[in-house]
Amino acid sequence: MTLLEGTPREQYLVKEINTEEAITRRLEALGINEGTALALMNRKRNGALIIKVRGTRWAIGKEIARGILVEPAGGKEGER
Repeated sequence: MTLLEGTPREQYLVKEINTEEAITRRLEALGINEGTALALMNRKRNGALIIKVRGTRWAIGKEIARGILVEPAGGKEGER
């Protein structure tokens, strides 16, 4: 499933990133690559997502979120 289809307050593992090369490189520079654990914190009205990666919150647009394939990691944000 894509990150855009995720449920807020849930933990996910990144399986694959299918975005433009420049965006993929930027995500990797921010620490978001295959195998990275992240939490989907919130979903904004305009479709943007707030995610938490390694203790830092990021806002990403819905088009970028569509290109990030994830799988559930189990657990809710705040349980770790």
